[in-house]
Amino acid sequence: MPSIPLGGGGYGPMGMPPGAPATGSGGGGGGKGWLWGLGGAVVASAVWAGVLFATGGFEDGTKADLAGYRYRTNLCTPTDIQPFKDAGYQQKGESGSSTASTSNPQHSSSENAALDSMTCNIDFEPSGSSSSDYSSVWLYTTASLHKKTNPGPEFEAQYRSYEDQKTSSYSYEVSPVSGLGDEAYVVKQHNSSSSNTGAYVILAVRDGWMTYQSTWSQYVSSSSSGSAKTPEEATELLKKSAKTTL
Repeated sequence: MPSIPLGGGGYGPMGMPPGAPATGSGGGGGGKGWLWGLGGAVVASAVWAGVLFATGGFEDGTKADLAGYRYRTNLCTPTDIQPFKDAGYQQKGESGSSTASTSNPQHSSSENAALDSMTCNIDFEPSGSSSSDYSSVWLYTTASLHKKTNPGPEFEAQYRSYEDQKTSSYSYEVSPVSGLGDEAYVVKQHNSSSSNTGAYVILAVRDGWMTYQSTWSQYVSSSSSGSAKTPEEATELLKKSAKTTL
């Protein structure tokens, strides 16, 4: 680019900086003037393109691909918890549970013209555990229907970012998962501790413009008679649940 004389600063008439040669002027300034004229045309085109986008001039009729999914006010209803029961867990508050609970499971939902969001939070405990055992097992599930924007281009990056979250005690491994939606990933947290006292795993699925995430979070005290699921075991439970739930 040729040097641009700015003069006293700011831009003059026709969007040209003060001191710039007029378009079509003779001599050596003619080339610069032509460049400024071309620059003005480019800027004008960019502004016009912005107007078209703002007014829908470039809309191609694309509609949200919700892949047949629909909004539910209670996501806990379709959430399949049988795999966790088969693995030896029960909801806290159920008959035979060692802990009473009047707010388990918990759910919330929001319906909007741009985004529908749904959540379900279930508190589990090992079947047959005593009140002296301390074991916290949470299954937190979310589902979103993106009705205005396509979540596809950013979906993988959202979960790959976990790989950069490292501490002296924890690190994360992100792997693709087949057989679920258009794309799916599992995030496993690795603890440098040698004791098997916890597990934290995220399963994320995108199917069209629907996104789904289920998170398994478990902690078992050292005095408990049981042990935590390994990240690999928790992943299999989440996958089984997701296939039926979706």
